[in-house]
Parts: sequence; structure tokens; C-alpha cells
Amino acid sequence: MSENVELANQGFEHAHHEVEHAAPQHEGRARRIAVLIAALAAALAISEMGEKSAQNEYLTRHIALSDDYNFYQAKHTRAVMIGATADVLASLPPSAETARRIAALRAAASHDESDPKAGNGAKQLLEKAKQQTEARDHAFHRYHQFEWVVGALQIAIVLASVAVVTRVAALAVGGVVLGGLGVVFGLLVAFGAM
Repeated sequence: MSENVELANQGFEHAHHEVEHAAPQHEGRARRIAVLIAALAAALAISEMGEKSAQNEYLTRHIALSDDYNFYQAKHTRAVMIGATADVLASLPPSAETARRIAALRAAASHDESDPKAGNGAKQLLEKAKQQTEARDHAFHRYHQFEWVVGALQIAIVLASVAVVTRVAALAVGGVVLGGLGVVFGLLVAFGAM
């Protein structure tokens, strides 16, 4: 972000220098471009906050997703091991004690595979992980969209800054158009329309 602040400051310096040393007919244009640069810099700062927020959401959801998948794998592995133990016991000569242990092991394995009441059986954890995947992917998509907004605003600031130095009005117009498009796209991303 400090690079962007530096970029905006350079644009202000160019505009200030232009106002001090410009002919009267160019002074008003340099002031308007300085205001444009200030507006673009403010939009850039807000967009970067949105970008960082989306990035943090992505990372948070990615960690939660990893935790859910790890918990799912642990539950599933435990259920498989308990089921294998029940199968080994079933191969022993039948007795009341063996039958009781096999029944208890199969009940534990079934509980580990699916526990709708507590919501932490392997089946429920896998479903939760799938939902987390969708939320994580959405946050990642928003993060990339905000990257486009930030890039457009940075380029708009550069165009406006160069317009002050070169006195080429088309560059300022390009900065206004690109900055406007960046702001509109940023608002759409921020309010979930994209």
C-alpha cells in the first residue's frame, strides 16, 4: 500500500509543480487533475482494504477447510480401524463376550461414520468441508476481482500524473475513464454483484 501512496504523492507533486510554474490557462487543469488524483488515491485505498479483507477471508476459510478435512480423515480412519478390529474378532470362535465386543465396535464405527445429532461424524464433516470449499473459492474469486480494481486505479493514477507533466488531456481523460470503470467494478464486487 505504501507504494500506492508514494505513486499518488508523486502525482500530487507534479500537479503542485505544474500549478506553481504553469501559465494561467493550464493552472485550472492541473488543479482538476490533482483533485482527480486525490479521488483515485482514495478509491485505491478503499479497494485495497476490500482486497485485504477478501484475502483474509480466503485464508481463514482455507484453514477451516483444512481442519474439517483433517477431522474427516481422522474420523473415517478411526471408523475403518474399528471396523477392521470387529472383522478380526468375528473370525475368532464365537462366544457371548466376542459378540458383545463386535456389536460395540460396529456401533462405534457407525457413530464415527455418521453422527447427525452432534454433527461431527465423517459424513457430516465431509459435507461441512464441501460447503467451506465453496465459501473459500468465493472469497478467492473476490480477492482476484479486487486485484483488478486496484490495478485499474493504479494505472488511472499514473495516467493522470503523466497528464499533468505532459499536458496531454487525453491521458487525463483515460485516467478518468479507467478510474471510473475501476470504481464501478469495485462497488459491484464489494456489494456482491460480481
